[in-house]
Amino acid sequence: MSDSPWADRGAVAYDPQIAVIHSASAQLTALSGVPPRVIDEDGAVRIETPVTAALLRHWTRAIPVFYLGTDFGLTDTASGRVVWVRFELGKGACP
Repeated sequence: MSDSPWADRGAVAYDPQIAVIHSASAQLTALSGVPPRVIDEDGAVRIETPVTAALLRHWTRAIPVFYLGTDFGLTDTASGRVVWVRFELGKGACP
């Protein structure tokens, strides 16, 4: 279970956007082989996952997951490449 405050929001009432965030996180775990990092931001939630060999093999299946968010991108870090998808709370998916 996550320490993230968004993780338990569904216990009060069903929120379709929170359900999409949970789904995206689960799909990225399955595609990359590692649990993603979920970061709470002011008015948003960002999911980051390392670009693993497994994720690259499933890249065409990962792209639709990225489009579930408000925006997404790829970042180089000291430990390798990270793909991220951001969900602005109260806004829809990428155009």
